[in-house]
Amino acid sequence: MDERKERSLGQLDLTRRDLVRASATTLGGLVFSSALWAAPQQEIFHTAESIHLEPVFNASRERVYDALTLTQQFDQVVRLSAAAQSGMNLGKAPTEISRMEGGTFTLFGGHIVGRHVELVPNERIVQAWRVVDWPRGVYSMVKFELVEQGRGTQIIFDHTGFPNGQGEHLAEGWKSNYWEPLQKLLG
Repeated sequence: MDERKERSLGQLDLTRRDLVRASATTLGGLVFSSALWAAPQQEIFHTAESIHLEPVFNASRERVYDALTLTQQFDQVVRLSAAAQSGMNLGKAPTEISRMEGGTFTLFGGHIVGRHVELVPNERIVQAWRVVDWPRGVYSMVKFELVEQGRGTQIIFDHTGFPNGQGEHLAEGWKSNYWEPLQKLLG
């Protein structure tokens, strides 16, 4: 009798695990499928959960990678950005970027901070990224995948895990503070 009871409980646990896995998979699929994807020509579509964009730049993958990871070059992006044009206080060191995986970065006068999770030169940048006024310990994930496109480079960009209600503001920020000034810098 005890053996049958244990077998029955074991089956119940397995069924419960299967139910949890199926629920997680279904919910993950719903969240993933709810994201709207970017159309060509730098339009940004977003949900509260993610932002996806695929801008193209007339520059090599190396030049794009360097513009995103070299302090002096990204500082030029910052200075061309809408944030700088609006009079944002950029401080004495507006940009500090480590070129090492696991290294930190500080951008826009300390308003954006984070750490490089993965750096594959001229191919991929993955960052734990946050705005300093988000709650302590809240980081989102940002991924720049650099894909050769003729003589240019397409960035397949994804930003996930940011606080609810921030999607619209962040999507506009990526456009006006990253893509547009990066386009000016790279020509």
